[in-house]
Amino acid sequence: MFKSRRKKKTRRDEHIEQMAAIVGQSEILFEKEDLLSYDCDGFTVHKAMPKAVVFPKNTEEVAALVKYCAAHDLPFLARGAGTGLSGGAIPLNGEVIISLGKMKHLLHVDFENRQAVVQPGFVNLKLTNSISSKGYYYAPDPSSQYVCTIGGNVAENAGGAHCLKYGVTTNHILGLEVVLPNGEIIEISEDGIPDSPGYDLMGLLTGSEGTLGIVTKITVRILKNPEGKQTVLAYFDNVEDGSRAVSGIISAGIVPAALEMMDKTAIEGVEAGTFPVGHPKDIEALLLIEVDGIEAGIDEQIEQILKVCKSRNVREVKVAESEEERGKWWANRKTGFGAMGAISPDYLVQDGVIPRSRLPEVLQRITEISEESGLRIANIFHAGDGNLHPLILFDSRIPGETEKALEAGTACLKACADVGGSITGEHGVGIEKKEEMRFIFTDEELDAQTKIRDVFNPDDLLNKGKLFPTPSRCMDIKTIVKDTVAVK
Repeated sequence: MFKSRRKKKTRRDEHIEQMAAIVGQSEILFEKEDLLSYDCDGFTVHKAMPKAVVFPKNTEEVAALVKYCAAHDLPFLARGAGTGLSGGAIPLNGEVIISLGKMKHLLHVDFENRQAVVQPGFVNLKLTNSISSKGYYYAPDPSSQYVCTIGGNVAENAGGAHCLKYGVTTNHILGLEVVLPNGEIIEISEDGIPDSPGYDLMGLLTGSEGTLGIVTKITVRILKNPEGKQTVLAYFDNVEDGSRAVSGIISAGIVPAALEMMDKTAIEGVEAGTFPVGHPKDIEALLLIEVDGIEAGIDEQIEQILKVCKSRNVREVKVAESEEERGKWWANRKTGFGAMGAISPDYLVQDGVIPRSRLPEVLQRITEISEESGLRIANIFHAGDGNLHPLILFDSRIPGETEKALEAGTACLKACADVGGSITGEHGVGIEKKEEMRFIFTDEELDAQTKIRDVFNPDDLLNKGKLFPTPSRCMDIKTIVKDTVAVK
């Protein structure tokens, strides 16, 4: 019998014993001190303790755990590396966390058909590292790619710096194995054949934030390394000029592999972080632009980009002279979120999307929100596809600042929605933005989506309370932030 360290046996211990029988006695955590690491993900504003954390090693164990939880009305959820930024893996209801961290293997690579099969706990960057010697890579590249898992990427439909040209996770998924909330195992496009007939279940499950099923195997598309690649760094004396350069580059008919932007506060953060580059301290904005493709056309695209930047009053623009220099620029950018810890005790990351042409006015609105709230806001984002990441800097030790940061975040999302944008581009809704879903969906549209969830997850045991507004508040969200937001 599984022996708990608790002196008195409880109903909880009986469930733990049964789950331990499925995964093994060493593959379950249930003591409070062991569970503290699982009370939140990358969204640390809210925390809640799980009932237990179990570590299955294969699909069959996942299915057995799900069947047990369903039979005993135990709420449960899946968790990968815990890097999610919207609270999607927070156990709001004392869930059993099914951690997929030990299902972390690369199962198969088919270079001829440009496919790879991975388990959900396989780290994003490890896939590229595993196939780079053959001249291949995996395109989706979130900033956390050195630690985030591909299963988590599927749950959130993660993007990354290079999604402007290559698309987000859903554009690179060819097949899924999924454990449904009743424990049934299904295969979707098992052979990785694209455009299979019938309903687009892969499209439905990708980005469903762990509310429809638990993904246990993923077939992904891998790409051949581009023949040529060059990277440009441009400095601007004001954000508006940098914003207009973004639109100018796209209007010129160029589709960069990546087109990133940082403002002065963001630059201050990354320069105080792990990989400083030496950006000018007085610069107001920078663009990091990368083009790739057939070698013969790269130089012409670079010349066009330089011309656009110069026409938008660029202070300095330069092309990386070596792979080492290019690598330093990207390392500096990719540590942007974490680097904020060097200039602020706490920060809240937002994730709105807007039309590129509305960048100047939305960034101005975010500046106003910063002034109204009294909190600094750093902007670091995928400018090419209008995916903004305002980072709201605050100190949770100061009474009221956490609430101010949350209100400022809501105001930023409202600013995006007001210009025809979205409240999330890649981080997901989770619990962080579920009430703000009212900014972009009607009651009827939300009802249609929850009915789809109910087909897959009728008892609402899987990741309950995520993605959609709570009934008690969903009708009131429009009053939280009015057309003209004044954050007090």
